[in-house]
Amino acid sequence: MAEPSALPVFLVEDDAAVRMGSAQALSIAGLQVQPYADAESALAALARERPGAVVSDVRLPGRDGLALLHELQQQDRELPVILVTGHGDVAMAVQAMRDGAHDFIEKPFASEQLVRVVRQALDKRRLLLENRRLKEALPAQDGLPVIGQTAAMQEVRRLVAALAPTDVDILINGDTGCGKEVVARAIHTASGRRGPFVAVNCAALPETVFESEMFGHEAGAFTGATKRRIGKIEYAHGGTLFLDEVESMPLNLQVKLLRALQERSIERLGGNAPVAVDCRVVAASKADLKALSDAGGFRADLYYRLNVVTIDLPPLRERREDIPLLMAHFLREAATRFGRELPAWSAADLARWQAHDWPGNVRELKHAAERFCLGLDRPGPAAPPAAGDDRALPLARRLEQAERRFISEALQECGGNVATAAERLQLPKKTLYDKLARLGMHAEEFRHAGG
Repeated sequence: MAEPSALPVFLVEDDAAVRMGSAQALSIAGLQVQPYADAESALAALARERPGAVVSDVRLPGRDGLALLHELQQQDRELPVILVTGHGDVAMAVQAMRDGAHDFIEKPFASEQLVRVVRQALDKRRLLLENRRLKEALPAQDGLPVIGQTAAMQEVRRLVAALAPTDVDILINGDTGCGKEVVARAIHTASGRRGPFVAVNCAALPETVFESEMFGHEAGAFTGATKRRIGKIEYAHGGTLFLDEVESMPLNLQVKLLRALQERSIERLGGNAPVAVDCRVVAASKADLKALSDAGGFRADLYYRLNVVTIDLPPLRERREDIPLLMAHFLREAATRFGRELPAWSAADLARWQAHDWPGNVRELKHAAERFCLGLDRPGPAAPPAAGDDRALPLARRLEQAERRFISEALQECGGNVATAAERLQLPKKTLYDKLARLGMHAEEFRHAGG
């Protein structure tokens, strides 16, 4: 994508002295200028080259500036057009801006004003062209919903395309929020398997119900089991079983999972008959499972069973070049979901996003895009409401704010670790996950705050 200064400026002015003076001012400022004495010449040149902006006098021989504006909008509505007017044409120029002109300058004008307005127009043009390029690039991701043009993400897409049609089990490594489930779903989609994609968050599954949730149960297996229930592994028959945060699974449960994966069969709780299961297993971990198994925190035999093929996802801070593409995708999604106009971003917005470290990775970027689409984007998290500010609110709302405040404080103190925060709040971990989902809170946003 060309820089703003590399995009030519079409200058349309019939007065030779004004045309030469304006062209000289823009050239001294480092901008490329192509001067024309009338609208017809500029339109003829437009067939050969697209400018970054057009500066046109309103009063021209032949087609006037307003007619030129109308003609340019027919060809490219996003092309910034700046009108140069005399004192008596200001009202007309204001109406032209309502009709789509970028700006107008009133004669006589200083060279600095002309340069400033043209630079603003070129910045707008560059961003519009960049957005257009991103929109065109989004569908062209090798048919896979894994967005990114950096070498690391191209390798991820290559691995997904190569491995998906096979039945090999896959381990996906990556920090929280890197998009491990997105990659897992891409593998499932490209695999051609007709069964469902079944995602299990191992960290959110209480140990007391693990066997029932994973293997299912027969009627009467325990108090309250009034009928047979199919477990997650059996439900994934013919499809893909995605085990997220597999590193958090207790050791005694890892043994039962290992046996099911090795034999590709399960026994429902309270039953004796083995049930054959044909499912592809994709596991995801944010920890180094090899180091964890060496330290005794993860079963080595389960690690080697899962680690047949590995896909490593880089954190967002290591692929900042993908931020514009990802932001364009998430903004389009947010605009559709919220029923909003697709917002345009400025060069300053993009610079701020690319300067951020994104500890929450792609998930944090997605949340930032949603806030930006809603007009709520601002640097840093919003401060919690001060006590006493919410006394006029209904009791339910006040309780929700208090709950949010206590959970935020616990997550900040625990560095975003949900298990530790749950212990501090004296809540079951599953209950805290449910509360986070209900309140629209995300633990990863607190992980950098804790240190």
